[in-house]
Amino acid sequence: GIFDLGALAIRLSRSTNGVSARHGAVVTRDWEHVIGGPGTSVTNGVHIPTWVGGAIGRRIAEALGPEWTEKGLQPEEWEQVRDLDDLSIWEAHQSQKERLFRHLRRRLRLQLARHGASPGELRKITTMFPVDRLTIVFARRFATYKRADLIFHDLGRLSWLLTNPKRPIQLIFTGKAHPADNMGKDQIRRVSDLAKSPELAGHVFFFEDYDMELARYLVGGADVWLNNPRPPMEASGTSGMKAAANGVLNLSVTDGWWGEGHTDRNGWAFGEHFESDAADATKLYDLLEHEVAPLYYDVGDDGVPHGWVERMKEAIVTVAAPFSTERMVAEYTSRLYVDGD
Repeated sequence: GIFDLGALAIRLSRSTNGVSARHGAVVTRDWEHVIGGPGTSVTNGVHIPTWVGGAIGRRIAEALGPEWTEKGLQPEEWEQVRDLDDLSIWEAHQSQKERLFRHLRRRLRLQLARHGASPGELRKITTMFPVDRLTIVFARRFATYKRADLIFHDLGRLSWLLTNPKRPIQLIFTGKAHPADNMGKDQIRRVSDLAKSPELAGHVFFFEDYDMELARYLVGGADVWLNNPRPPMEASGTSGMKAAANGVLNLSVTDGWWGEGHTDRNGWAFGEHFESDAADATKLYDLLEHEVAPLYYDVGDDGVPHGWVERMKEAIVTVAAPFSTERMVAEYTSRLYVDGD
């Protein structure tokens, strides 16, 4: 008895699909009675040439040739990335990471000055963001189900992880909430306040005015891309695809696209079956303590964390072409636009 735009759209459409395999299952669960049968799915993709940084792009070109940007439908070609020299990949990543940090220092200086920071506080920015520190980024819309503050569930354990002198970690947060989403705005306020707390200052940062420019720096220069929505609320997500194409390792709940994109060697997954926020936070801390940080800081005599770089290559190979816009558009065309019922 209620007019529903979603139902209207489904009834007037030739095909109805979710934007990841898991979303397709949710579409079927919620809308099969209107669709008239099971839903299907076409997983989202991203425009790889737009989001791959210059340094990593040059390394990919060494492996695939100068036309690498046109090989979104040739995943087998990307296997050649595995043959690239570890040092070459690591130096390219560090170059993009340094570029990110220069941009962040500029932004932070303007942000703190706008909030009335003293000259002494502004001078400290020059020592922030050491390039050899494991850097984890959470950058997305602050919707409640995305649980931006999940990693702060146990502040004592988090503080211990971030300030470990042998394996320090820095967290970078940015994003916006819908103007009417007061709970999302409360999450931003909490993360921003925690970033200023004595226990976490210098290891946690929140950046205002998230935009496309900042996003491009982040997906190119982060070490780890954090994503922890409450399953099965995430339809797809795409920022992790952009990051992985740069060799950034996803640390993500297996919701949305990561359920299809994750392998045992291109990042980390947790929280497939939601138990509670506390349980997911514990799994996240365990991964950081026992797998992520140890692998990052396991550096060879040549200064390269070879195990980490192996995962970087795996991320590029397994994500760049399979989750490209070329694949997505081709799949829509062949499955829904041309052959759709």
